[in-house]
Amino acid sequence: MTADTGAVTLGVAAVSEPDPAVTGNVPDDTARGVPAELAEHELTELTELAARLRLAVGRLNRRIRIDGHEATPPLQLSALVTVEQHGPLRLSELARREAVTAPTMSRVLAALDEQGLVIRTPDPNDARGVRIVLSDLGARRLNEVRSTRTALVARRLQRLTADQRRLLGDALPALEALLVDDDDPC
Repeated sequence: MTADTGAVTLGVAAVSEPDPAVTGNVPDDTARGVPAELAEHELTELTELAARLRLAVGRLNRRIRIDGHEATPPLQLSALVTVEQHGPLRLSELARREAVTAPTMSRVLAALDEQGLVIRTPDPNDARGVRIVLSDLGARRLNEVRSTRTALVARRLQRLTADQRRLLGDALPALEALLVDDDDPC
């Protein structure tokens, strides 16, 4: 990993001032006082940054999952986190939040229920429905996974120089801003 300060600086600027070329609101370049070739150059830099960031985050996430040797598949873990954050939830609401179909979520919940990680409780508003809540075992499993993954990332951070760790810390607000969707109902 190299200390590419240009990429970090550009990433912060891209979040704090969205590039109109990316958002689709492209004003007349002459009105902005920006030559057309500069705007194209900025778009190229932004695209390159996006590709590098996607690749780095994806590979780091995959390494953490592999090194963690977790028995619980990613969608099951994600469902547990969603239930923890937003529960109790109906199956349909959990499926919507996880962006999967109801049959897929039904299979996920069956596996989680079989492991004792969730509890199905009657829905007080619908006698036919159930709501999903996290069990004590499910909460412990999430804490174990989080602890393991945090330790794995900490070990990888030790490989970096102090300047690289500082740059990562400085970039965290921008990275966290990338996680927020404009239309996120959650």
